[in-house]
Amino acid sequence: MVNLAIFDYGAGNIFSLKNSLEKAGATVDVITNFDKPNIYSGLLLPGVGNFDPAIKSISKSKTNFHEYVKDNTPVLGICLGMEMFFEKSEEGNEKGLGVIEGDVIVLPQSMKVPHMGWNNLEIKKSGKILEGVKNESWVYFVHSYRVNPINCDAITAESDYGIKVPAVIEQDNFFGTQFHPEKSGNVGKIMIQNFLNVCKK
Repeated sequence: MVNLAIFDYGAGNIFSLKNSLEKAGATVDVITNFDKPNIYSGLLLPGVGNFDPAIKSISKSKTNFHEYVKDNTPVLGICLGMEMFFEKSEEGNEKGLGVIEGDVIVLPQSMKVPHMGWNNLEIKKSGKILEGVKNESWVYFVHSYRVNPINCDAITAESDYGIKVPAVIEQDNFFGTQFHPEKSGNVGKIMIQNFLNVCKK
C-alpha cells in the first residue's frame, strides 16, 4: 500500500484528488504542515489556490519543505503545485520553492485567461509519469499562468495554444502537470497510477 500526503493550502476542495488517489489504491492523509516526521511514500501539492498564500502556508511549518522531502520523496505538483517548484511567479511576490530553475509567467493576452478546457499533449520525451500515455492524448486544464524553466530538458510534454505551454515536467524526484490529472479521465488515471508506481520504489 502506498501512503501519500496531500498538502492543503486551505484554499479549496481537494476531495476529487484524494478520491482519485484512493481509487488507485493509495491511502491518503491531508496535511497542513511539515511538523511531524515524513512517513509518506509521496507528497502532492494540489492545483487550488494562489501563489503567495500557498507559499506562505508551506513556509510556516517548523520543518523546511526541502528538508522534509529531501531527494528521495517523490513530489507531484498539479497546476499551482507545479508552479510553486519554480523560483518566482508573476502571480505574486513571494519566492517559490526553487527546486527547478526558472519562473512562472502569465499566459499571453491573445488568449482567454483563465484558460479552461481540454487540450492535447505533445510528448517531447519519455518520462515516468507519461509511461503508457499516448502522444496527442487529451487532458483538462484550468490555469492563467505557465511555467518557464531555464532547462528545457525538464519538459516532457507540451500543449500548443498558438504558443507552446509546458504541460508535464520531471526533474529528479519532482513531477509536475499544468493540467489536472484527477479531472482528465482515463489518461489522468494512468498518470496517477504512474506516480503511485514511482512512490512504491
